[in-house]
Amino acid sequence: MNQINILSVIIPNGTALSGAFRLNGATLLGIEMSAAWTAANLTFQHSIDGTNFFDMYDGAGAEVSLTVVAAHYVFLPPANWSGIIYIKVRSGTGGTPVNQGAERILKLVCKEL
Repeated sequence: MNQINILSVIIPNGTALSGAFRLNGATLLGIEMSAAWTAANLTFQHSIDGTNFFDMYDGAGAEVSLTVVAAHYVFLPPANWSGIIYIKVRSGTGGTPVNQGAERILKLVCKEL
């Protein structure tokens, strides 16, 4: 169908991890950052069943991390993001999460393939 979907992801005030979102077979294409982002990279957790979440790593064993800044759009190569079922977005890394100074809303741009 090739429909574009926008998911609003909320990282609550004083925390580093969003709630879970089901992508329903859509592929993540990009992320629009909050205009008031507390400086930190983005990392992710993935789940197959929506209950058990695991930090995302690439084939080389490195945590999947995006360098981001406030009020920017981050383009993501679709081939790197296909097959994601459930996802959580984290401010900072698994080892060093960065709590946001207020509620932050990120927009995930996804496309049904």
